Amino acid sequence: MIRTVVKDVLFLEQKSGPATKEDVEVINDLIDTLKVNLDYCVGMAANMIGVKKRILVFSVGNMIVPMVNPVILKKENPYEAKESCLSLIGSRKTTRYETIEVEYLDKNFKKHKQIFTGFTAQIIQHEVDHFEGIII
Repeated sequence: MIRTVVKDVLFLEQKSGPATKEDVEVINDLIDTLKVNLDYCVGMAANMIGVKKRILVFSVGNMIVPMVNPVILKKENPYEAKESCLSLIGSRKTTRYETIEVEYLDKNFKKHKQIFTGFTAQIIQHEVDHFEGIII
């Protein structure tokens, strides 16, 4: 189901809790909502659709990748980035890392550990910040 994007900063500043198998519909809603916003957005966290769970989705080419309860294990090569967010107006500077190692569950709750680089790593870091109530 396509959900409305939350723009309430007080809500977005609240931390998200761990996702469980009961949250599968949230994954589907995030995918549907990202699909209709792909012209303006490359990733979304569950709190952006009003659910305080540690679930994110991001696009890579024509594919949308969900991550459940992702944890960034390693960060390498910091750089300054300028980012925008579908939940906010304008853009802001932030520090990101060129290479990250992430442990996460996929949509079927199977565990993965993977290294991401470049723009994909940047997207994941932005969405993980959402879980902590950090808004760029």
